[in-house]
Amino acid sequence: MIQPAERINSIQEYYFSRKLKEVARLNANGQDIISLAIGSPDMPPSEQAVNKLCEVTRMSSAHGYQPTAGLPELRRAMAGFYKRVYDVDLDWETEVRPIIGSKEGIMYVTLAFCNPGDEVLIPDPGYPTYTAVNRIFGTKIVNYDLCEDRGWQPDFESLERMDLSRVKVMWTNYPNMPTGGNAMMETYEKLVDFARRHDIVVVNDNPYSLILNEHPLSIMQVPGAKDCCIELNSMSKSHNMPGWRVAMIISNREYVSWMFRIQSNIENGTFRGIQLAAAEALVNNTEDWHRTNNRETYRRRRAVAEQIMTELGCTFDTRQVGMFLWGRIPDGYADAEALTERVLHEARVFITPGFIFGQNGRRYVRISLCAKDEKIEEALARIKEWKESDHQNK
Repeated sequence: MIQPAERINSIQEYYFSRKLKEVARLNANGQDIISLAIGSPDMPPSEQAVNKLCEVTRMSSAHGYQPTAGLPELRRAMAGFYKRVYDVDLDWETEVRPIIGSKEGIMYVTLAFCNPGDEVLIPDPGYPTYTAVNRIFGTKIVNYDLCEDRGWQPDFESLERMDLSRVKVMWTNYPNMPTGGNAMMETYEKLVDFARRHDIVVVNDNPYSLILNEHPLSIMQVPGAKDCCIELNSMSKSHNMPGWRVAMIISNREYVSWMFRIQSNIENGTFRGIQLAAAEALVNNTEDWHRTNNRETYRRRRAVAEQIMTELGCTFDTRQVGMFLWGRIPDGYADAEALTERVLHEARVFITPGFIFGQNGRRYVRISLCAKDEKIEEALARIKEWKESDHQNK
């Protein structure tokens, strides 16, 4: 009798994949659930990017396979973006590679740098894909704690006390998801020093630096970071292109070449129209576009999300950045899921329990800002109504 590979038993279906099936069933039964769970931007990309996609799509010559390394126009645009936003100089030919989404980048890093049994440092709380990919490829996951009282920054004293002899890669994510902890140059400098002294590759996942954040940072701004670090960046959040699957890997020539060996055996280049449209957005989306299309919209929604958190009795740090709001649940609930399940089934609003991001998230919930203004306002009204009814029934 055929049995699956052992790795199948080490992972579960992604939480949102499973939960959205339940939400779909509730909607089919007339529940009309408002989702404030997933970080999928609901605003369109820039008009120039859409026009470029349409223009290239109409070309009969545009539909063949594309180079896995990415079109020169896109790599130049990515390098230009890093210079303009972060003042980081990149060789567009050797130090940046387009990838089909950051999840793929996580896979390429793991395959290029880790053998089965090697150890990988993963933040708790942290993006679940870091854990899932490493389980799939047989590395040993070593969690390091992020805590609210440290602003969700790494505790370097604790890290130094660990046995790091088998650690190959350390994953970081600033601005942080799910907590909203912002990037700090002091943290980046310590990470680069940590990487050098312990021969560890630090990988910073950086898709949120332009969201509700006036001072975007990159770990590559630290002198010498390129020699020992990798950065993933994505257009999904910053340019409203989640379904386009355009991201990038930034590092030194050698690291990029190692990851490209893996990439070239797994994927072909993205459709030409998408690459050229992404380049158009990187080059021509102005600061005014980012302010009016993203930051102002998310700022309005964030104010409503804070009201929702307050209605739920949650506490939160107002200095958070990014497209989510992270809050600590009241002591009266056993865990976050006890609250989110009631909100889903009684208030008909879907928010995310923090346990999916790790043990340190079990007493937190996350609200996405990726819903139309009227929907997030309606979610607030529903939760107010539910709380009033709940109070009257006690």
